Formats: sequence, structure tokens, C-alpha cells
Amino acid sequence: MRGGARGPADVVFGADLIAGFRTETEAMFENTLRLAEECGLTYLHVFPFSPRKGTPAARMPQLPRAVAKARAARLRAAGDMRLADHLARQQGRTLPVLIETPHLGRTPDFTEVAFAEDQPEGAIVTTRIAGRDGARLAA
Repeated sequence: MRGGARGPADVVFGADLIAGFRTETEAMFENTLRLAEECGLTYLHVFPFSPRKGTPAARMPQLPRAVAKARAARLRAAGDMRLADHLARQQGRTLPVLIETPHLGRTPDFTEVAFAEDQPEGAIVTTRIAGRDGARLAA
């Protein structure tokens, strides 16, 4: 939808994902990548598995740390692409933004928006999205 219209297409989802859990095979990892895409996840919070002393997982056979880190990097890259696609779709839209700090706010779907000029904290301002600034929108 364009302009200020809101609808089901404006919903975004995120997930916390662990890469390289001790029993994770390459096929399992590929399934995680595929599910993130199929589910349309926009925000991925990814970290490599790290055992915690005294837990059952710490006693399980260990994947090499490099494998867990590499898989986490691949998931993060996939998440970065999904976020970039989401941000690109917002360009040119007019959206309400809740101002959190004088130069930063969030849209109803939690996307960050950067402002060049001071905005009143706590206010909801309607703004046209001009583009993106890294991992956030630019107003």
C-alpha cells in the first residue's frame, strides 16, 4: 500500500535465532534460513550458540565455534537483506512516527526513522519517508 494507508502488508515480524546449536546439522541450518524467508521475517536478532556451564547443552557434543559463528553471520546477512527490502518499500510513504528522541522515532511497525531536524519527544508526527539511513528510515 502506498501513502498513509495501513493494512496487512504493513505488518513486520522479527525473531531471535540461535545459530550453531550443538545438534544443528547443515540441513537444519538451511531450514532455518528458508523459514526466515518464507515467514517474511524482517528483523532478525541472531547470535551463535554458546554453552552455559552446568546446562545439558554444555555436556553435548560441541560444534566447532567457527561453524556457529559462520552460520550466525549467514543468518545476519539474510536478515540485513530482508530489512533493506522492507526499508526500500517504505520510501515515499507518509507515515505516523512516535518521536523517542529529538532525532529518532518509530513507525507503528517499529521501524526506526531518523530526522535531521529536532522533533518534539513523545509526539506522533506524520512524515514523508525520503529514503534510508543505514538500518533506519530517513525523514
